Amino acid sequence: MPSNKSVSDAPIVQFTNCRILRDHQLQREDLWVREGKILNPEKLFFDEKGSADVQLDCKDSIIAPGFIDVQINGGFGVDFSLATDDFKSGIDLVSQKILSHGVTSFCPTLVTSPSSVYHQVLPQISVRNGGPHGAGILGVHLEGPFISREKKGAHPEHCLRTFEEGAFQDLLATYGSLDCVQIVTLAPEMRRSSEVIRELTKRGICVSLGHSVANLSQAEEAVQHGATFITHLFNAMLPFHHRDPGIVGLLTSDRIPAGRRVFYGMISDGIHTNPAALRIAHRAHPKGLVLVTDAIAGMGLAPGRHTLGQQVVEIDGLNTYIAGTKTLSGSVATMDTCVRHFQEAIGCSVETALEAASLHPAQLLGIEHKKGTLNYDSDADFLMLNDSLYVQATYIAGEEVWRQDVSGM
Repeated sequence: MPSNKSVSDAPIVQFTNCRILRDHQLQREDLWVREGKILNPEKLFFDEKGSADVQLDCKDSIIAPGFIDVQINGGFGVDFSLATDDFKSGIDLVSQKILSHGVTSFCPTLVTSPSSVYHQVLPQISVRNGGPHGAGILGVHLEGPFISREKKGAHPEHCLRTFEEGAFQDLLATYGSLDCVQIVTLAPEMRRSSEVIRELTKRGICVSLGHSVANLSQAEEAVQHGATFITHLFNAMLPFHHRDPGIVGLLTSDRIPAGRRVFYGMISDGIHTNPAALRIAHRAHPKGLVLVTDAIAGMGLAPGRHTLGQQVVEIDGLNTYIAGTKTLSGSVATMDTCVRHFQEAIGCSVETALEAASLHPAQLLGIEHKKGTLNYDSDADFLMLNDSLYVQATYIAGEEVWRQDVSGM
């Protein structure tokens, strides 16, 4: 039956012989796509009397929403915290390369840097849709410099800042602009942080707690002022203590405002977080877990020395340290690797692992109406994967942007 063109002239593509992740379950259904959106087949059949122009046999693949990485510092030799003349070509390279790892949207992340770096780099990043050129940019994640000296991790101490009398104005002066900023990580125990959190939240910017020595009540207060995320849980914060669990205690706190969910990032690379700690966090608060790579410039490169902002780091296998130390400094794991490791370490369902890299980050950013699901009318950003969760193909707005070279397997 020919398709009915009364509603739109755009071709309708029907993906058949697949299992779709929808409503937290893998369902044996076809996926219908038109004009970059997921189509409701019932409306197509009954309202438009239409059908598919193209049918694609998915050969029993899993179809899942594209991965969203809200903490990625760079990769493939590119460091987002370095103000280089060819910065734009660097961000283009990373956005193109991560397609093969299932990432369809991301937040380029800048670690603690001199104010001059923010002023040079931020104007060169703009929110943009993904496509054949690469994954979409959702906005920048600024991790620092308003963080704790004691928990600075790989962040350069000489660049750390505190909030002075100006508080929010200090932050604006440091960054220069918040036009393309999506997330700011700060330490909530810092003086005047509450007013900064309120101001950022008012502007629709997600506030994340991290690199911090905050106790639980300080963390709860930050959440009451609008914070909704925890940057790489367990890393660069006070360890859990039964009398004061610190930021970790937010996972089971009874002082979270009604209707609010606290999300937390986890680096599931087998290095940053012990599998038992992953399991504890997931069992305590499964719906808040967001997989992040925290990848640095060395992702996708050979072992050796690379940069992370103002620091030199050394890659040894999957371990990444500040050169000459044993301080962990980001990861070199890709998102698909993190998803597979997470599923194996937790022993969870395929659906749970996939949603931690898609639905949950979309919910964190408040974009779940268009990203992170395969619901009708959402963006047709999705992946084809095999049962072992290896990415076979990546689609953005219904268009294939990467496919595994079968001959090279």
